Amino acid sequence: MQSILEEAAVEVIGMVEPSPDQAAQAALLAPDARRVGCLDELLALELDGLVIATPSAMHAEQSVRALERGVAVFCQKPLGRDAPETREVVEAARKADRLIGVDLSYRFTQAMACIHDLTTSGELGQVFAIDLQFHNAYGPDKPWFYDRGRSGGGCVIDLGVHLVDLALWLTGSPDPQVTSADLFAKGARLRPDSGDVEDYAIATVEMGACTARLACSWKLHAGQDAVIAIAVHGSAGGAEMHNVAGSFYDFTVERYRGSARETLVAPPDAWGGRAALDWARRLARGEGFDPRSEELIRTAKVLDQIYAR
Repeated sequence: MQSILEEAAVEVIGMVEPSPDQAAQAALLAPDARRVGCLDELLALELDGLVIATPSAMHAEQSVRALERGVAVFCQKPLGRDAPETREVVEAARKADRLIGVDLSYRFTQAMACIHDLTTSGELGQVFAIDLQFHNAYGPDKPWFYDRGRSGGGCVIDLGVHLVDLALWLTGSPDPQVTSADLFAKGARLRPDSGDVEDYAIATVEMGACTARLACSWKLHAGQDAVIAIAVHGSAGGAEMHNVAGSFYDFTVERYRGSARETLVAPPDAWGGRAALDWARRLARGEGFDPRSEELIRTAKVLDQIYAR
């Protein structure tokens, strides 16, 4: 909210927030916004766009309701708990010709922009492998994350969605295929009939000429708050984005040539609100449905394959 208020032509006219403390903080940013009790009351305010930051089980249904009212949507990830839910939202946006955005925020870091440029420009030669990691030393602090029905899964849908999105963004693969996946909960392989959600996962995904290896976790003995790294291996060189000193926010990029390395990107980079800001600016320009939203369905299909295995 702060980012779009400060940097986009946006007026916040209403909000739904069950937490009094968070509502008070939001009111400091948007003192003229009306606090209403439910989504229907919010949609009655004749919005241009709606930002959704509710538990994952509500994302698709709330997005479709808004889109059917002609309201553009920016939603927290995941857009749906599986590919069918995600497709339902994308099709609703297509039918309404309204812009949708999802907070796949790492695309908007300077570090990932650099990795993307190196990968797609051909500077690294033929990219044949990508290693992607996102590990937390602790898990989410809200109980619904651990309820599969409300969350759609564990660390894969919470953190792995970023890794899959970035791998597809880098490769442009039209038909990614998961060839192996292993899910764990509390140190043991996750049984299909278990009520738990996974807290550690590894998967291999074939993306055309490139193989992507993904690993993500909650509550890992990582020695720091987080381990976040995207390493791209090409025939003419390599590059890696990784977080600094366990930070969730500070990243560096190094370019590799044999045993030599060169730093291309270093902190600081205030990227936290850029995904929402990009959506808000495009909405202000009058943009409607973006066919690239189909990529959200492709990402969801990969997550479904990981869970199926």
